[in-house]
Amino acid sequence: MHLSNADKKRFRTIGHKLNPVVIIAQKGLTENIRKEIERALTKQEVIKIKLITCSREDKKAMTEFICGKFGAQCIQSIGHMILLYRSSQKAEPRSS
Repeated sequence: MHLSNADKKRFRTIGHKLNPVVIIAQKGLTENIRKEIERALTKQEVIKIKLITCSREDKKAMTEFICGKFGAQCIQSIGHMILLYRSSQKAEPRSS
C-alpha cells in the first residue's frame, strides 16, 4: 500500500502527540512486545515505538523487520523513535 505525502503528513501530526506504545531495549523483540505491537496496531493504526541501545544499522534492520512482521509502514524515524502505520477496520477514531 502506497501512502501519499499528505497522508504521511497527517500521520506525523497524529504521531507527534503520541507517547511510545512499547520500548524495545536490550532484550530485543520479545513475544510480549510482539503481542503489544499487534494489539496497538489493531486498536490505533498509528503507533510510536522507542528503540533503545541500537546502532543506526540495527535500528534500520529492526524497523524493517517490524514493518514486515506486522504489515505496517514506517511513516517516520527520528532518533530512537519510529512511527508506524497499519490500516485497521477496528481503529478508534479519536486515537488516529
